[in-house]
Amino acid sequence: MTTDPTARVRELLDQYDTPTASAAELLCDRHPADDVAFTVVESDLSSTDLTFGYLREQSTRFAAALADLGVEPGDHVATLMGKSAELVVALLGIWRRGAVHVPLFTAFAPPAIAFRLGASGAKVVVSDANQLDKLTPGEDIPADASWQVVVVGGTGTDALEFATLVDAHDAADATGAAVTVGGDGPLVQLFTSGTTGTPKGVPVRLRALASFHAYQEFGLDVRKDDVFWNAADPGWAYGLYYALLGPLAAGTRSILLHAGFSAPLTWQVMERFGVTNFAAAPTVYRSLRADPTPIPETVKLRRASSAGEPLTPDVISWAEANLNVFVRDHYGQTEHGMFIANSWADGLREEVRDGSMGKPLPGWACAVLEDDSDAIASPRTPGRVAIDTHNSPLMWFTGYVDAPEKTAQRFTADGRWYLTGDAGQTDEDGFYFFSARDDDVIIMAGYRIGPFDVESVLVMHDEVVEAAVVGMPDELRGEVLEAFVVLRDGVDGTDELEVELQTLVKKKFAAHAYPRTVHFVPNLPKTPSGKVQRYLLRKK
Repeated sequence: MTTDPTARVRELLDQYDTPTASAAELLCDRHPADDVAFTVVESDLSSTDLTFGYLREQSTRFAAALADLGVEPGDHVATLMGKSAELVVALLGIWRRGAVHVPLFTAFAPPAIAFRLGASGAKVVVSDANQLDKLTPGEDIPADASWQVVVVGGTGTDALEFATLVDAHDAADATGAAVTVGGDGPLVQLFTSGTTGTPKGVPVRLRALASFHAYQEFGLDVRKDDVFWNAADPGWAYGLYYALLGPLAAGTRSILLHAGFSAPLTWQVMERFGVTNFAAAPTVYRSLRADPTPIPETVKLRRASSAGEPLTPDVISWAEANLNVFVRDHYGQTEHGMFIANSWADGLREEVRDGSMGKPLPGWACAVLEDDSDAIASPRTPGRVAIDTHNSPLMWFTGYVDAPEKTAQRFTADGRWYLTGDAGQTDEDGFYFFSARDDDVIIMAGYRIGPFDVESVLVMHDEVVEAAVVGMPDELRGEVLEAFVVLRDGVDGTDELEVELQTLVKKKFAAHAYPRTVHFVPNLPKTPSGKVQRYLLRKK
């Protein structure tokens, strides 16, 4: 493996973007059979190692079972599952069959599940037993649903049982080798979070594995001797891409926690299993910071990374003081994976600049375009974050499923630039700074204000756990700022505290940009990926 980033990108594309590429081969079969792919950890800290040999055998059986159920290459199969051994077997079986995976987040309610199953045309949905009630016919789930349900765990229902289907086939006799779909073949269909309008289908081609593998090396610096743990849920892009697909592609061992999140359990897993490389959403880091559980002295992280929402300075300073490691902010989207990062890899690692999400990763070229033209904006000038499609060999997204108009809105007229929908700016040295989603930018009396700038100040207050800022209509100024603030347990939101927070913003950011009203709330509405749904706050 070459250490030159440009040459390494070419190597990865040569592996994944070929007419003969097979997902089962690239994600499983090519790795040594005795190597551990995942350590699945239960809530009581018991664990099971899944070797690549075991995954090959079990997924071959499940692929044969899917064939028996009438699943053909190119058909869609959904999973409504938590992080478990069965999930990994199911995914590899789906891809071995040449089918397309549709991830369903376990926090989804029946309407969201029904929409994704219907829009994808899924033939089969594999569900954990504790999720099965969401698939029961009712107001949202049709009685004559076109999909078959396979359940993991005994339920006493008429649903097909996962273990029974797998055990019914002998891996050695299972008919049909792994299906070859090629680099352009479909692997996954996700849906955008849909904060405005109907969620859009995002097809993930097999060649996207080159980008996911590259991020494991360049952005996260996951090494063979690391104990890597990406705490993100595989029901959304960062978890699927980089807790499952990236580690499988790279052949590196990864932790899967088969339990809900809690700060004490997180510390226990880190301590028991010697985690050295950790990735999670900012919400996880904030929860760890707010929890009174003492950090075990044996926790020794070599790398810590974050994605999903911009990191606020309080998390970075807390991690440096308590974990002896910087949390490095990384930026990406469902449509691309990660493409701008404060990279950890040797040769790419630079000193983190306050508020910056880093620089484009190898294989990607980006720019900030002016608001009213496709010209590149000058440093320190706010504009639209865009990807240069002509100079980004790792870019794999070409359009949404059956949505040409929505696809066209993402690209400039000449096709040169992909518009992320995010606002930001660069500095003179090429570091990128996130401001807001385009529809989250607040324009008050002609001033453009990014919510992140104000939120970063609000969370500096000792009593604040999280904050979100939105613009509200105002006859005089067009918009004014209002803040929604989550306080530490036991702290009351008072008029005096509201004044303190307003004064803090005036002092630390700008006198004109303070929130005219501060709402103290128990929590913030978020997407499955952890992004704050500011549009819901605006409705309040």
